[in-house]
Amino acid sequence: MLTANKLEKIMELEDNLRSEYQSQLDAKTAEIEQLISEKEDQKAVIAKQLEQIKTLSTEASANKKVEQQNRELHQRCQNLQDDIAAQKKRLKTLQKDLAEERTEIKTLKQFDPLKMKKNLDANKKKLAEKSDATDLLQKSLNKVKAEKSELQQKVTELEAKLAELEVSEDADETEVEAAAVETKEEAAA
Repeated sequence: MLTANKLEKIMELEDNLRSEYQSQLDAKTAEIEQLISEKEDQKAVIAKQLEQIKTLSTEASANKKVEQQNRELHQRCQNLQDDIAAQKKRLKTLQKDLAEERTEIKTLKQFDPLKMKKNLDANKKKLAEKSDATDLLQKSLNKVKAEKSELQQKVTELEAKLAELEVSEDADETEVEAAAVETKEEAAA
């Protein structure tokens, strides 16, 4: 019986302790359950955040790829813009060259070979006519020069004759004057 007594005392003690500490035990059990539920909530939040981190890391790597592609596209765009600027300069020089070529073609079209041949033939005819006219003029000039020299020779001869006549006339006049002076002297004497 001793053990039954002890067992009863232990049971009584357990009941006393239970009655004394049951509220504390219930409070601690409730607190433990609350902490377990909070821990479960935190695990769920952590799992959710871990999932978000995984998606964000994949998005970040995708963003890095997109940023790299953007840089590459920007570089390509810059290269294309530089190329376009160079092509524009080349286009302007080609347009300038084209304008010069068009001007040259226009000037060359002015020299139409058929028209130039016709003009050449016409000019040859005019030249031949002018040469003939020049030859005629040269002949008439030579003839006029010859006539002029003949006339000058005649004029010279006539001037010489005139000079002789004037000299003989002067001599006659001096003789007439001398005779007149003599007659005046005779008449005066």
